[in-house]
Amino acid sequence: MENKNEQQVGLKREMGLFGGVGIMAGIVIGSGIFYLGSYVLQRTNMNLGMALICWIVGGLVSILGGLCFAELGACDPVAGGMVVYLDKAYHPVVGYMYGFTSWLLSGAGSISAGAIALVTTLRTYFPMSDMTVKIVAIVIIIALTAFNCLGIKLGSILSNVSLVAKLIPIVIIIAGALVMGRQSPNLNPVPAGGFEGGIGGALSMIAFATVATLWAYEGWTNANNVAEEIKDPGKNLPRILIFGIGGITILYTVFNFALYKVLPYEEIVSRINGDDLYLGTVVAERVFGGFGGALVLAAMLVAMFGSINGMIIAFARNYYAMAVEGHFFQSYKKIHPKYQVPTHSLIWQAIICSILVLLRNLDQLTNLVVFSGMVFNTLVVLAVIIYRKKYPDLERPYKAWGYPVTIIISVVLFGALMINTLVEDPVTSIIGLVVPAIGAVTYFIFDAKIKKEKAQQ
Repeated sequence: MENKNEQQVGLKREMGLFGGVGIMAGIVIGSGIFYLGSYVLQRTNMNLGMALICWIVGGLVSILGGLCFAELGACDPVAGGMVVYLDKAYHPVVGYMYGFTSWLLSGAGSISAGAIALVTTLRTYFPMSDMTVKIVAIVIIIALTAFNCLGIKLGSILSNVSLVAKLIPIVIIIAGALVMGRQSPNLNPVPAGGFEGGIGGALSMIAFATVATLWAYEGWTNANNVAEEIKDPGKNLPRILIFGIGGITILYTVFNFALYKVLPYEEIVSRINGDDLYLGTVVAERVFGGFGGALVLAAMLVAMFGSINGMIIAFARNYYAMAVEGHFFQSYKKIHPKYQVPTHSLIWQAIICSILVLLRNLDQLTNLVVFSGMVFNTLVVLAVIIYRKKYPDLERPYKAWGYPVTIIISVVLFGALMINTLVEDPVTSIIGLVVPAIGAVTYFIFDAKIKKEKAQQ
């Protein structure tokens, strides 16, 4: 009787527009807003104007990808997002490779890294041993997982509250810096002596620096993972992606400009060269004194807390979708009869994250697979064309703007970024290919088992 009930229970549509934006922005906006700008400046040779352009380009690349994701999510509003689209457009092994990479490395590793980073931030005020940090991080993961086992509505509310709570101090810092800042930053993106290597050198610089900004935008694709739980996904999912990514792009660009208004250029260069990367913290303390430091600490803690909560919600839906497809552990597809969430997927995710916390440190966990992420994003963008060819009668309440030009531009941009990453950071690129390859092998092991069971029936 219990199994019958579980089969009849599905995910429940309880999330509105603001809830979806809350989960997506909650994942995307983390502590990185306070330090990633330093990496972008390093990659642009400390060119302030070029750095701002790269932040905008990173946002535009994400928005173009978001338009494609919006069409797929609107016409196929099911849990799992990219896993499902890659399954249907290409072959189940492709979606499985993406999901496997998230399950084993990028998804679980991101949650674990976020939990450790959150606790590590408190060590300045509350001295803790490394093992204590790990234990507290595991407690946070377990507590948030248990909370999200009580239903998507509660998890969505928590994401909304944490989003507002972290945006308030960030907006206060921006406003204070713009009003109190006395610097007149040179925003001319063209250096006095021109670009080394001419136009080709400039484009290479923009591509390399834009990849750094994409780390800050990472996570917008997770809105599609909860499409099956969004009210009226045909209208709300495109709005969630477009409004969410667009708002985040403006926030990041204005925040970095505000930093330039407060800190003299020479100080920016000196601090970054001295590995003092948290320019946001410096600016907050410069503008608001000791209160500014507390403000940044509060913003960082809430940002990381909200990001962890959003990732726990979104990633578990990937593994649920893999199990529903058939080539993954079948326990992952069980839905709680009362709370209507993939409880088993959530619990096993917490177990894997806890193991990673115990086995790895923060530096190792934050070595995310950016290259493979761009590979799969490109495949999903191309899936829009494939979906229109394979499923012409599918209802499409939303269609990507400027099709097929939007698709082509997105693919070209992602392709250029991948090639640049392969040249500039081959180790990360290789890791980004090896892990999905292991996933493919695992898929065919499950596939052989399924075929054997069917033959015996």
